[in-house]
Parts: sequence; C-alpha cells; structure tokens
Amino acid sequence: MEKKGRIRRYTDKQLADMRRRGKTKSDWKRSAAMSYDEIERSIAADPDEAGMVVDWSRASAEMPQPKAVLNMRVDKDVLDHFRKKGRGYQTRINAVLRAFVKAEQHRTR
Repeated sequence: MEKKGRIRRYTDKQLADMRRRGKTKSDWKRSAAMSYDEIERSIAADPDEAGMVVDWSRASAEMPQPKAVLNMRVDKDVLDHFRKKGRGYQTRINAVLRAFVKAEQHRTR
C-alpha cells in the first residue's frame, strides 16, 4: 500500500504533547460529535476501506504460548543483523525460525 511511506511513529508522550499544543491533524472534537451512522458513512467513503469486510463471528483470541528460555551460539554477524534493526530483535529471530518450521512442515506434507 502506498500509505506505508507516510507512516510516522510517535510515543504516547509525544502524542499527548502534540495534543496539548494543538499540533495534531485530527479534529477530535468533530470526531467525538459524530453519530454512529456518520462514522459508518465516513468509513465506507474511505477508498482504503473499500471492499474490506471483517467477519468477527469466527474470530478467536488465542493466548500466546509461553516462551522457552534458550542459550545458544549464533554467528556474530547474524546477531548484529537482527540487533541493528532495534528493539524486538529476539522476536524477529523467533519469527524467522517459526517461518522456517512452517516451511519445513509444509514440505513434509
């Protein structure tokens, strides 16, 4: 989606400060005054939402499985690659391993 190039990230403190200074692009008073029908019409008119249908009737909340503690040796350059992307590098390593496991399972079927 072309929107991804415009995404900006802020901390909750930065957003609170922006609201105090009136520097947000959101019209919160107008939004708070909208009726449910007005909100639905606004969403329907948004081209990014066109054709998006969410069926919540079959949704389920699944609690994540507890993680196992693991001490293992990894090549320094591999670890540096994940660490340089910032916080969450262990989660990204886990995601890569999970994708590998799923691919292996898919191949054996």
